Amino acid sequence: MASNSSQRPSSPRLAPITEITPDVAEILSGGIKNAGGQPLNIFGTMAHHPKLLKRFMTYGGYFLNKGLLPAREREIVILRVGWRAGSVYEFGQHTLIGRECGLTDAEITALAQEKSGEWSGKDAALIDMVDDLCADNCVSENVWNALKQDWSDAQLVELVLLAGSYRMVAGFLNTMGVQLDANTPGWPN
Repeated sequence: MASNSSQRPSSPRLAPITEITPDVAEILSGGIKNAGGQPLNIFGTMAHHPKLLKRFMTYGGYFLNKGLLPAREREIVILRVGWRAGSVYEFGQHTLIGRECGLTDAEITALAQEKSGEWSGKDAALIDMVDDLCADNCVSENVWNALKQDWSDAQLVELVLLAGSYRMVAGFLNTMGVQLDANTPGWPN
């Protein structure tokens, strides 16, 4: 995890919008909601910029709903990015999604450790890809060759863009001080 995570805002720099305009409600109509039926804090915070929120929902929604990657593997990438970026919000939300996609609590916990446990070659390559991107903004030749054994060219494009997109999201969440939604776990113990 990032060494400066103690410098994260402890409260929102921009509070999520609570009075949703009809335009924003339409944008958020297909998005994930909290237990009370309100938009998740990430979307309530992005709602300060409705036009960007609309495009983000389309772009981000593609990865979650229409992408080429199997859900379990997608969540391995997102969880590892969340941990590497020190984004407890991203990690918490995707802990819930990851469980729904078949990840065990032990696997999720392992993704939040420097030595991420015993993984198959395919899963290990995904974790190594994230670690490379977070360390150097480039996937090393060895990791790339390992990825190429299991993923099509289109899936490789999606994997790199998925990791990069969630690094961007983590930066937004950390900078804005977006707080965990109710009933969302934080870091594993």
